[in-house]
Amino acid sequence: MATHQPYSVRVQNVSKVYKMGGIEVDALKDVSISLKSGEFDAIVGPSGSGKSTLMHILGTIDKPTSGEVYIDGVATSRMDGDELAEFRNRKLGFVFQAYNLVTGLDAEKNVELPLMTGNVSQGERRKRAEALLRHLGLGERLGMRPNQLSGGEQQRVAIARALVNEPTLILADEPTGNLDTKSGDEVIKFFKAISKERNVTIVMVTHNLDIVKHCDRVIHIRDGRIEREVVN
Repeated sequence: MATHQPYSVRVQNVSKVYKMGGIEVDALKDVSISLKSGEFDAIVGPSGSGKSTLMHILGTIDKPTSGEVYIDGVATSRMDGDELAEFRNRKLGFVFQAYNLVTGLDAEKNVELPLMTGNVSQGERRKRAEALLRHLGLGERLGMRPNQLSGGEQQRVAIARALVNEPTLILADEPTGNLDTKSGDEVIKFFKAISKERNVTIVMVTHNLDIVKHCDRVIHIRDGRIEREVVN
């Protein structure tokens, strides 16, 4: 975790141009943001505003056409495929709207998955997974498979999986989109608490403006540009 530098994520003058049938589309235009360690932040904006493109670039799934992204001081666009895969596994966690849990594995094994590519013993994997699931209120659900869990419980398993490698940055794409209001509120409260407890930066894309009041910073994006930032 990044504890020695105030900003765990810095986006500097990032632009992204897609070529579609001979036409150039500016998805992002000279975007610059700095996110602190331990912040829970939201990116909001209308469809087509550039939210997903920015998340893909933060998640090292895509590279900017120009500009640079620094995560823990590392320039991510300068790494090749193997370096990026290793960096992604160590430094990033992902939480999706659809949970993306492996249906044939129980909750504990789903959380262990990111550790299986590293040099982590089976005992240590189990210890970390169980501790996180208990912390998220799922101590009685360790051996249950996704279809035996509620939507809110599945999303908490996904959060534990994102946390198990002790990442610098967690990216959450519409994490409450499939949840009822009560479960969604619980997930947001977990994010808020976890960001502080573990000094991890959490960035959430959402259309739900009712939940962004819980965020430390709300980044409004429109037409590929940062329209404004609101610090709560």
